[in-house]
Amino acid sequence: MLYQLALWIRSITDVPGINLFSYVTFRAAAAAIFALLISFVVGPRIIAMLKRRQVGEQAKVELQQVGLHVNKAGTPTMGGLIVLLAVLLPTLLWANVQNMYVVLAVVATAALGGVGFLDDYLKVVKKYPKGLIGRYKIVGQVSVGLFVGGCLYFFPEWFGLTHQTNTLTTIPFQKLAHFDFAYLYIPLVIFIITATSNAVNLTDGLDGLCIGTVGISALTLAVIAYFSGNAFFADYLNIAHLRGTDELAIFCAAIVGASLGFLWYNAYPAQVFMGDTGSLALGGAIGVLCVLIKKEFLLPIVGGVFFAETVSVIIQVSWFKYTKKKFGEGRRIFHIAPLHHHFEKSGWHESKIVTRFYIVAIMLAIITMASFKVR
Repeated sequence: MLYQLALWIRSITDVPGINLFSYVTFRAAAAAIFALLISFVVGPRIIAMLKRRQVGEQAKVELQQVGLHVNKAGTPTMGGLIVLLAVLLPTLLWANVQNMYVVLAVVATAALGGVGFLDDYLKVVKKYPKGLIGRYKIVGQVSVGLFVGGCLYFFPEWFGLTHQTNTLTTIPFQKLAHFDFAYLYIPLVIFIITATSNAVNLTDGLDGLCIGTVGISALTLAVIAYFSGNAFFADYLNIAHLRGTDELAIFCAAIVGASLGFLWYNAYPAQVFMGDTGSLALGGAIGVLCVLIKKEFLLPIVGGVFFAETVSVIIQVSWFKYTKKKFGEGRRIFHIAPLHHHFEKSGWHESKIVTRFYIVAIMLAIITMASFKVR
């Protein structure tokens, strides 16, 4: 909105400094700072409101049975409201809201945040043990994926693409190599958004773990989005120039700022948990960003922590079912899944696990960026 206002002011008069608004880098920095300030302003108020309404995290029986997280019950949850406000408001203020990449990212994030909010509301307010029934949650995620995929597939002109290029994606570590998903494009988008939102949700199990790793991934994607949307950098790096994706750097910067702001309250020992309201929205945002900037194959790297968490659950469940069928007794590979709980049960302190996962996420971010030159 401020971008459109600045363009209008510039068209009628010459105001010193107004040209700053034409620079994506300036608006991205402003969005990150604004997101951080929003977190600091609304965070304490939302946490206090959640405490008054006794919107606290319910005890997880499966964790208490193995002696984990006994003291976390009662901590305010649904703190994802802080994250959503801190991401969406700066994006709407500082990004070009006529850019369809931005519109799609904002709508998808808000929609998945709504699905997560409904799940949290049913779980902690209405006291439904499982919250939103799993199949209904999947319906919500699939619907968002169908919307995003449908827009990109049927209306490529909205994004400066053509029907010949809208289903193409780039292949990491390969120079000018592309892969065409063709008729499988929409199912792929649905799978990516659903899987990524669930993967980030699985990662949200230790204080500061999810929000920190999301911030690292978002910062990486901000750089990629800016390079992809900038003709000079795209030509220098020999990557596809996607006109307009540089505006997504502002959306990513807002996620980074919101992540830092929420981490202030979510760092060990956490004052508030984000709940599904935040984790589903942020996971969906990471998935949507990878789809929009044509970096679907980079998702297992840039989101490697989320990928590993999901794989650990799949391995654990599959092995347990297999051994139970074959031997009559289920066996486990990990002490407990997801992966962060395995290390926790192995005796690692929660803060050490989170810090080491941060280090891994940063290493993966570096590998992601290196993929543009190591080809």
